[in-house]
Amino acid sequence: MVPGYHLCFLTSLLCSPWLSTNLPTKTITMTDGDYDYLIKLLALGDSGVGKTTFLYRYTDNKFNPKFITTVGIDFREKRVVYNTQGSNESTGKAFKVHLQLWDTAGQERFRSLTTAFFRDAMGFLLMFDLTSQQSFLNVRNWMSQLQANAYCENPDIVLIGNKADLPDQREVNERQARELADKYGIPYFETSAATGQNVEKAVETLLDLIMKRMEQCVEKTQVSNAVNGGSSGKLEGEKPAEKKCAC
Repeated sequence: MVPGYHLCFLTSLLCSPWLSTNLPTKTITMTDGDYDYLIKLLALGDSGVGKTTFLYRYTDNKFNPKFITTVGIDFREKRVVYNTQGSNESTGKAFKVHLQLWDTAGQERFRSLTTAFFRDAMGFLLMFDLTSQQSFLNVRNWMSQLQANAYCENPDIVLIGNKADLPDQREVNERQARELADKYGIPYFETSAATGQNVEKAVETLLDLIMKRMEQCVEKTQVSNAVNGGSSGKLEGEKPAEKKCAC
């Protein structure tokens, strides 16, 4: 059973600024269907920046340098528990989340295929290679595609500079990357699929942005229902076609 928050999100009417967080998640084992939310994340960026190895590190905590170039699109899965923050910074509710992490091909010839998945994704891991200045320059092109094809003009995105374990080959300095991230109002992490540096933190930050967006959406819907004399605001069980989110 997936709560109404998830249905509200899929109306594609949600837009909000980035919110910082340090809330933790933890990996859990669940049976099929035993989760509260299905969250789809999309990794994108130029070919060779390390999207596949990054996702493999996150889901399996392993590094495989022998991955070949992704053809079209692929995905990996992971189950986690997301803890909301209650009043007075105490721990709130715990939700079981099933993550689908979609891995896209970076080559131009697959672009029409991969952009078709943009609208269904709830968050984006926008990646470049710290050892490739060109992959960093192309971040602006990827942002333009996201703004044109995602669920709204201001989707939840985390900018990732990958291959931080190769300082001798580095071509993009941290200041450049942070300035670009600040320009777009999104968080930035320097990661390494080889060592695991900041991999979980980057994904957890993106998940928190998504969950907060959904929480804001349901709160606005409940207020709207109360003002209009409608239902009590209980979203669970409503059909997606009937839901109009006020976010």
